Amino acid sequence: MAIPDGTPYLLSPRFEYDVPLNAYFLQANNASAPQNTSLNRARALKRFLDFLWFSRRGSGWRDATETDHLAFHQWRRRDELGPRVEGTTWGQEVTLVNQFYLWAVRKGHVAENPIPQRARRAVPMGLGIHQHGTGRGTQGTVPATFAHDGKRDLVEWMPPGSYRRWRDVGLRGYGTDGLPTGRFRGRWVSRNAAYADLMIRTGMRISEQSSLALAEIPLRFERGGFQRFWLPGEIAKYFSARWIYVPASVRSDLAAYVEDDRADIVDRARSAGRYTRMRRPLVMESPGDPHSIREVGSLSRRKLKLHRVGPKDRLRLMVDTVDGLEPAAFWLSEFGFQMAVSSWEDIFAQASRRCRQAGLPDLHCHAHLLRHSFAVITLEQLQRGHIAAMADLVPAQRGHYTRIFGDPLDWVRRRLGHRSILHTLIYLHALQELEMETRMALVPDTWEDPRTTPLDLVGDDASSPHGDETEGSR
Repeated sequence: MAIPDGTPYLLSPRFEYDVPLNAYFLQANNASAPQNTSLNRARALKRFLDFLWFSRRGSGWRDATETDHLAFHQWRRRDELGPRVEGTTWGQEVTLVNQFYLWAVRKGHVAENPIPQRARRAVPMGLGIHQHGTGRGTQGTVPATFAHDGKRDLVEWMPPGSYRRWRDVGLRGYGTDGLPTGRFRGRWVSRNAAYADLMIRTGMRISEQSSLALAEIPLRFERGGFQRFWLPGEIAKYFSARWIYVPASVRSDLAAYVEDDRADIVDRARSAGRYTRMRRPLVMESPGDPHSIREVGSLSRRKLKLHRVGPKDRLRLMVDTVDGLEPAAFWLSEFGFQMAVSSWEDIFAQASRRCRQAGLPDLHCHAHLLRHSFAVITLEQLQRGHIAAMADLVPAQRGHYTRIFGDPLDWVRRRLGHRSILHTLIYLHALQELEMETRMALVPDTWEDPRTTPLDLVGDDASSPHGDETEGSR
């Protein structure tokens, strides 16, 4: 059996390889998971197994009991000498370890799960969702030690005005007045700004957007409004292939980047001979034909299609143009090759640091925050339009309208690539919180606080001041 590149494995403190244990990482759901998810799963399991070995007298994963898990929970969360992790961190850890033991029970490796379970909370009414197990526990259960102090429902996001200011000051080097300063010497400004604009307007993950090829992004100006393209499952998290909608304003900036910065990067790299030194590149035979890709130097003369090429192979994906080879990747570094995700993370961190230095400490942004911002802003727009359109309709017409145009929350779910609408609900919570903040802002500071009323002036609702039963109590 061929083991996929990047599959994690665990060794015991004696450097022993446990075959049944590591078979867990080879099951279908885990082998196809994103690499960062697989690594998080391995790290969480390693922490628990290390605790068993070093703190529970050399116990192994087959020997774990409920007492061991509770001791681990006490050490991770409460012990003054322990790490005392946040609820969100613990929630992720216990979920991942629980998934392992559920698998181990099904395979017969252990008799029972050492993590105690409790009944799952019911799904809120009105969402049209049938409750099923989601991997946290058996159907209808979750780990009893699951944290309740995590910030799962708190969503970081930026209003459009705040985002534009962060982009202009942090990425473009403008002053706080919104104008160029003349002192900023950063390069690839248009590339970085276009990348951030595309992310906040489409909600793509940083790994998905960074893996896009030039042939996949629409740059034509045949019509205004939104233009969509297909995000292949090979580069989407959990193979969540979907349509991506790009507005006309962003397309114009993307086209400008391709014509200027990207073209200059390719020319410099080609002149330096960087592309001719590539070992066994995958070559797209024509820029206009993304469905014919061959591997140079391979004995098997196999041909591929662009949508079947994953993120790792895209690093050596080239296009055969009239001027010679050039990368198929859309986003290129100054050295002429595909920009790494870590490089984009550094650019975002530098932009936020630049905002702090400019006296704007509240303007902090990372790539996933832009995905959250897309979700919250889009959901608010869709909800407002949905409510306005249905205001004058009778119930039967409203049902027909929803069937035709869909539910706003489900539309956002599809754009984000969520498998369950339960994951998208956090953005609805963000809108509810925003509405409450707006309503509270309407309460004047001089409004009397009912808590200042003396107790002897508070009436007894159980009896009437006149000694008879009040009308409202009947």
